[in-house]
Amino acid sequence: METFAERIIDFNGKLEFHGVLPEGIRIMNPFREDDLILPVSSSFYRKYYNDNKVRHLILGINPGRFGAGVTGIPFTDPKRLLDPCGIDYSGRITHEPSSVFVYEVIKAYGGVEEFYNDFYINSIFPLGFTIQDEAGKEKNFNYYDSKELTAAIFDFSVENIRKQIGLGIETDICYCFGTGKNEQFLRFINKEYGFFDEIIALEHPRYVMQYKSKFKQAYIDKYLQAFKRIR
Repeated sequence: METFAERIIDFNGKLEFHGVLPEGIRIMNPFREDDLILPVSSSFYRKYYNDNKVRHLILGINPGRFGAGVTGIPFTDPKRLLDPCGIDYSGRITHEPSSVFVYEVIKAYGGVEEFYNDFYINSIFPLGFTIQDEAGKEKNFNYYDSKELTAAIFDFSVENIRKQIGLGIETDICYCFGTGKNEQFLRFINKEYGFFDEIIALEHPRYVMQYKSKFKQAYIDKYLQAFKRIR
């Protein structure tokens, strides 16, 4: 019988965006840019999703260069992939602050096995974007940072959410990482398509680590309180 893991792996392997992007914005598809990423992420999903249990969905914005951009797993950088996830990894070691926060939440929730038994994390747009700054340095870019980009990825994002629900997702509650533009966009889509009964938005992990690190424990507690809704 096909498991949740195999459905995720198939979804990742088929990810490809054919739309036209605004000038200067590059799409980042880790599953096609690095031969290491699909096998590594597949090992992760087969370890934690080798079943047919229905889970709740958490949606972020779009992958960044130092987390899912190198592991293929949202909010999981190589350091967290090695420990606590216990997945062999031989690629470059990067550090993503969002991943640090998410795994502190996971630890407080009860650990990786318990958390991933209840939740599946992805993004409203499952591929990343980058731009070059004035110095020629590549930087992450969010789908909502450009109205033209948001319009270009709208249909793909809707279809992405629909496909992810089909992996085996409960639709009573969806969690959203981001209480600003990401939440607004998801609520707009949900009003149009009625994917979820309720959306619970939480401050984005990057926002917490960058601007509210002194209050990190309060945000961890807020996450945990919100996640209790499914229990």
